[in-house]
Amino acid sequence: MKFTHNTSRRGRGTALIALTASAALMLSACGGGETAESGAEGGSGADGEQTITFIPKQLNNPYTDVVLSGGETGAEEAGFASSEVVGPLDASASSQVSFINAETQAGTNVITIAANDPDAVGPALQEARDAGAKIVAFDSDTNPDFRDLFVSQVNAQDVGLIQLELIAEQIGGEGDIAILSATANATNQNEWIKFMEEELASNPDYADINLVAKVYGDDDDTKSFQEAQGLLQAYPDLKGIISPTTVGIAATARYLSTSEYKGEVALTGLGLPNEMRPFVEDETVSEFALWDPAQLGYVAAFAGKALADGDITGAVGDTFEAGELGEREVEEGGIVIVGPPTVFNAENIDDYDF
Repeated sequence: MKFTHNTSRRGRGTALIALTASAALMLSACGGGETAESGAEGGSGADGEQTITFIPKQLNNPYTDVVLSGGETGAEEAGFASSEVVGPLDASASSQVSFINAETQAGTNVITIAANDPDAVGPALQEARDAGAKIVAFDSDTNPDFRDLFVSQVNAQDVGLIQLELIAEQIGGEGDIAILSATANATNQNEWIKFMEEELASNPDYADINLVAKVYGDDDDTKSFQEAQGLLQAYPDLKGIISPTTVGIAATARYLSTSEYKGEVALTGLGLPNEMRPFVEDETVSEFALWDPAQLGYVAAFAGKALADGDITGAVGDTFEAGELGEREVEEGGIVIVGPPTVFNAENIDDYDF
């Protein structure tokens, strides 16, 4: 299956929900920074029809848009009666709790969530589970005690190490580097960074690379841009920046591309090919990595359906069919892996459209 980035939230009959930037802004103005979009049928699962709701870290995030487009496709193909997307406009630790509570009240069968904080959402998720909902974490895990499955992009260690490998190549194996991450509590970024730090401390190949700073752009474009600028002012000898977040790497690339540091400071991390293409073409960035985000949402939808149908329980060794992406198996820790990371550069970036 080849997924492409669909920037509009297309409706698919009455089964899927359209989510637009204009509606998000209107609701944000009225509702204190949080927004939700619901379909006419709601999420009650009336008459035995199963419902699924996706709660991303935040709305209006290009990476999230791609994940959710795959999730909507998967929800339709898996046979859910309705699919909704609800969530906050900011990626704060507690911003998702009210949305979880609303889905619990609505009787939603499957709640699929990318957690901003692994523990802050825990009590609300437990209430949802007590009420009968199945919980699938995707992209960014919750505390495992509060979910049935975690659908992970790739093996977490592989994600961390590919970014470290890329920056090492780009700075010639020596020099000061910094990390510009998402939020300080983001489960996925923190795990990747942990593997980077362990590898820096233990691998003699990286003995001459010094991690001098970790900063957080909160997955906000403006703040990420300012944090990148601040890093380069605070560390004039900086040789490279790793940004394991699509918002952060794009904002940092935009800053570097018009600054005196272009060509002097290397940048890599996790980015969307369509966003990063101009910066590869103008040689601000040579290589970065990612997976197909749409496949993440797609597999998460099928995992939720298998749980709701009782075909799996989330036990190690359970298997389910993920549509055109084939069979997936539950691994240790209740984790389902989607696929390996891809490295993008000038030679292959035009082969991808998301």
